[in-house]
Amino acid sequence: MAPMVVFWTAAGLLAVAAAAVILLRAARSAPQSGQEDPTLDVYRRQLAEIDDLADRGLMEPAEREAARAEAGRRLLGAAESAGTGWTAPTGQRPVLLAAAAGVGLAALSGYLVLGQPGLADQPLDQRIESWRAGRLTDLTPPQLAAVLRGALEVRPEAEGYRFLALAEAQSDNPAAAARALRRAVELAPGRADLWEMLGLSLLARSEGEVTAEARQVFAEAVRLDPRSLAARFHLARGRAASGDREGAVRDLQAIAAELPPEDPRRADIDAAIREVRSPAPAVAEGPASEMIGQMVAGLAKRLRDNPEDPDGWVRLVRSYAVLGDAARRDAALDEARRRYAGQPQVLDELEKAAAAEPMK
Repeated sequence: MAPMVVFWTAAGLLAVAAAAVILLRAARSAPQSGQEDPTLDVYRRQLAEIDDLADRGLMEPAEREAARAEAGRRLLGAAESAGTGWTAPTGQRPVLLAAAAGVGLAALSGYLVLGQPGLADQPLDQRIESWRAGRLTDLTPPQLAAVLRGALEVRPEAEGYRFLALAEAQSDNPAAAARALRRAVELAPGRADLWEMLGLSLLARSEGEVTAEARQVFAEAVRLDPRSLAARFHLARGRAASGDREGAVRDLQAIAAELPPEDPRRADIDAAIREVRSPAPAVAEGPASEMIGQMVAGLAKRLRDNPEDPDGWVRLVRSYAVLGDAARRDAALDEARRRYAGQPQVLDELEKAAAAEPMK
């Protein structure tokens, strides 16, 4: 405990000393505040440099006149706005110094009372080692992702990166999931399922928009496996978004024709066809994306286990709103409202999240 107290005491004294130096220098320069604004000299030098460039043939006459006019305008504006600087009255300076010192002392006192200077350090490497030694099924998604990252540095393999991507997605980190899947397809470029998962992770990052990169990824998945339903479905969505509604309908109909009559996904695809055909299509829900569904489900589970996370509730409400799931959005919003009834800022963020537009 003693070394930490000494460290923070020294840090506080250094901060006070730095503040004193700044205030003393400011006090010494205050009597000179009525002198000419130094920016005026800058503009004068600009005028001289413009003339020098023109004399050396590096600036056209018309350009020279325009540059001189602009520099002159700035010079006149600075000259008109120049005034005396602000200085604190002499009687107030001791009060300001005492306030600055009081803030430092209050911070140090608060640390000594509420802090834990004797708490041992917990390096990340040691924590990861303890997670690795325990049961993996007991780890949270972020902890599992940390363990997998360490293992993959020693032995990189495509399947390991696939599991890492799932853990990152459940940790509400679609960007890291996409990075893991890019590494997976580098190691196993012939696996259509990895390309499909990469496309779904890109959809999660773009809140459902089928970007140009996602189209390329899904196209590669279909090239490797023409039966890749999710990739074909989202390629059809992208085709509709680009304006080719008839082509999108044909693609969706082809997908539906390959499914058994009792397959529940047929209803989703039929709904997507109706939406594409309508003048103003609503959200194309379609088959539930594995990556998006796992990300939102993982966030909801984490909030059930650890509900004291206002940012997490805001993300969950926004996710349901973007997915067009009004029932779950309203349920999550009602629960979050009850939990944070006394925090207006959190309630405002929740309302904004609930108003997010469904993805197109």
